[in-house]
Amino acid sequence: MHLHLLRTILAAALGLVTLLGLTVPAQAVTKLTDAQAASQLSAAGIGRSSSGGCTSRYGSTCTSYEQINQATVDGIKTFKRISGCAITITGGTETGHASGTYSHWNGYKVDVPLTTCIGNYITSHYAYAGTRGDGARLYKSPSGNVYARESNHWDILYYTCGC
Repeated sequence: MHLHLLRTILAAALGLVTLLGLTVPAQAVTKLTDAQAASQLSAAGIGRSSSGGCTSRYGSTCTSYEQINQATVDGIKTFKRISGCAITITGGTETGHASGTYSHWNGYKVDVPLTTCIGNYITSHYAYAGTRGDGARLYKSPSGNVYARESNHWDILYYTCGC
C-alpha cells in the first residue's frame, strides 16, 4: 500500500517538474550569432519585427537573435513548416524579458504575434497544460516545447528542435 502511494506521488512530482519546464534539454546547446540565425530564419521565410526597428541584444525595443540556440531556430522553422502559418519573430534574446535558465536571454524562447493561423494550430495540435503564474495559458507539444498564450503574443519555449 505505501509503495503504491509513493509511486503515485513520485509520478505526480515528475509530471509537475516536466510541466513547469524544469527538465534539462537532452542535447548540447549550440549558440548562434545574430547574423547566423537571421540568415537561417530568412531563408526559411521567417521575418523579424521590433518596435524600435533594431536588432541589438541590449535594447528592450529591439528583436535580437544574438546567442539564440540552434534548437530554437530549428524549432520555429519546424513550426512554420508543419503549421503552414506565416511567422514573424517579435521577441528574441534581447533584454527586457523575464529571467531564468530557459529564458529569452539564454536563447530558449521567441515571441510571435497572435494570429488566427498560429493560435488555431497551437490550440488544436498541442495539449492544454494549465496556466502559468502570470495567467498565460500553456500548450505543450509532444516533444515537450511549451507555447504560452500571453496577452499580445505567443511566448514559445524550445527545449528541442521538434515542435
